[in-house]
Amino acid sequence: MFRRTFWFTAGAAAGVWATTKVNRKLKQLTPESLAAQAADKAVEAGHRLKEFALDIKAGMAQREDELNDALGLRQDPDQARALPGPRRRAALDAPERAEHVQYPRLNSYNRNEDH
Repeated sequence: MFRRTFWFTAGAAAGVWATTKVNRKLKQLTPESLAAQAADKAVEAGHRLKEFALDIKAGMAQREDELNDALGLRQDPDQARALPGPRRRAALDAPERAEHVQYPRLNSYNRNEDH
């Protein structure tokens, strides 16, 4: 008698547990629930994209500052109000180096010479 009662109770508990799980899953698969889940995922993706864009913007500003420091393009705050002066490239500042550079001669090809 005890054995039958135990198994009957265990079966009833397993049935209640399975029914509860199935009902929860069915509620998750209703159109309203799926729409709410999709909206939540879209909002989350939007927040991630915004954070990514802000990280990129901060990295770009940092790299621009590094390049300005390396190229000596920093100005004093008083001079920032005035128009900047002309800039020269480093290659133009060293003409003695440019004299030693030999460029290969390119053979020009004129297609009209073949006719």
